[in-house]
Amino acid sequence: MTMNSPEAKFERPDNIIAPSSISTWSVTVSGLCAILVGIGLARFAYSPLIPALIEAGWFSAAETGYLGAANLAGYLAGALLAARIADAAGTAPTLRAMMVLAAATFFASAFPLDFWWYAGWRFAAGLAGGVLMVLAPTAALAQVPAARHGLAGGIIFAGVGLGIVLSGTLVPPLLRLGLATTWHALGGLTLLLTLLALPGWRRRVISILPARQRRAPLRPNRTLVAILLVYALCAIGLVPHMVFLVDFVARGLGRGIGTGALVWVVFGLGAVLGPMAIGHIADRAGFARTLRIGLVILASSVGLIAVVSDLWALIVSSLLAGAFVPGTVALVLGRIRELLAEAPEQQRAAWGLATIAFSVGQAAAAYAFAFVFAQTGSALILFALGAGALALALAINIVGDRGPKGRDTPIPAKV
Repeated sequence: MTMNSPEAKFERPDNIIAPSSISTWSVTVSGLCAILVGIGLARFAYSPLIPALIEAGWFSAAETGYLGAANLAGYLAGALLAARIADAAGTAPTLRAMMVLAAATFFASAFPLDFWWYAGWRFAAGLAGGVLMVLAPTAALAQVPAARHGLAGGIIFAGVGLGIVLSGTLVPPLLRLGLATTWHALGGLTLLLTLLALPGWRRRVISILPARQRRAPLRPNRTLVAILLVYALCAIGLVPHMVFLVDFVARGLGRGIGTGALVWVVFGLGAVLGPMAIGHIADRAGFARTLRIGLVILASSVGLIAVVSDLWALIVSSLLAGAFVPGTVALVLGRIRELLAEAPEQQRAAWGLATIAFSVGQAAAAYAFAFVFAQTGSALILFALGAGALALALAINIVGDRGPKGRDTPIPAKV
């Protein structure tokens, strides 16, 4: 077959899931399970375990912070490598493999051999999460009607909150049976979710886009660059809640693991309900406007803990911040799809860049905040720094994202 033949106009790699006989509901559930496994559990189930890891003598408080940072470093690696892995192995096999890897990290974490063993597996859990975050949402939403992207994206990203709620409710009673048993139970749950996701990732699928269009490089304009910066700053602003919240409540405020778990469950409930509500609003009000309002709410909720540490403030802050952890993801992905509505393949490239920006922000913040926490012993300054990052994100959004909805689109390069 020559490059001038009709067949050469279309390639058949398994790197983009195109509309098929797989139902919208089935693929949305698969996307939900992928995010629940890769982010909701592989990352967030660690947070309620931190006080127990310290009290059991497995690791020091400073070491648990660095272990959390190792997970975020793995997330960065996964975001960077996701496209290459999918191009080499195929999207569906990659999604299946990463979900299995996430399950393996739970079972491996039941053996506290040494710090570096644990750090390696926390890195692997982040790697799986990064790959799943890049590939699963775009793979699923490619089969969802455009008018339903906000709601479907909200359902998919609700997996983050479901993981938080599950870990917050399951971990405390499981800890009575021991840390090893807790890790094994979480690993078993992850395997069950992987099996549930298989129908959506069960077949090899092909791209319906011409090869030349798929290879057109992305040329970001001012609006897209502003979105990437905003997303990176959102990652920085959310690190205090994502990594330090439970330990801050349980040990820093002296309220105990039970209260820490309660606040974590509230955080998770916000993350379950938030993206669906936010996505529904964005379908009507537009992603650009909803994102800007969301930044105001998010900055206020993170900064609240730095000023007031009463239980009501912890609950309000956790609920709102939890809503916008996955809600921000859905809004940024939706805004990117608005800007690149006429260049579908570039949506994956832009979303990959956004995921990398987010992972760079959160990994850098996690290590920096862990260092600050080790030096000061106080988490209050971390929430203040997080609120400052979000305020800066709002300023950049106001200045940089000024194009009309769906009009400020980067032009594909000529090939």
